[in-house]
Amino acid sequence: MSAPSTPAPTGPAVPATRAVWPAVVCDLVCVVVFTVVGTMSHATSGDLGHVALVGLPFLVGLAVGWLAARAWRAPARVWPTGVAVWFATVVLGLALRPALGVGGVEVSFAVVTALFLGATLLGWRAIASFAARRRAS
Repeated sequence: MSAPSTPAPTGPAVPATRAVWPAVVCDLVCVVVFTVVGTMSHATSGDLGHVALVGLPFLVGLAVGWLAARAWRAPARVWPTGVAVWFATVVLGLALRPALGVGGVEVSFAVVTALFLGATLLGWRAIASFAARRRAS
């Protein structure tokens, strides 16, 4: 007697782990570039420890955004994944800066942060989505 076969799963497929890692790396690169460019443009200490401390609040925000959006399900989607990740990265990053003693939150810095991280975190996703649509057609 043979074992009963299990039906094929329905609904959205869970992406393979290897498909998620490029998205994680892209997001990390966006935050690290933001941090490095920011520390260089303000002539602050360029040592690795300082850059890591400045980037830490935004990396925490990025991680929370990934968890809240369950970004591993559709990591390259602009909406809602990318927007949720971007929002959490910006809001939590700005909120945690004073708590970690990294700096204050000036309005101009908040605007630049939102624009830069929006352009990069949403930008790579828009490019990836466009490329996927082109391949599919």
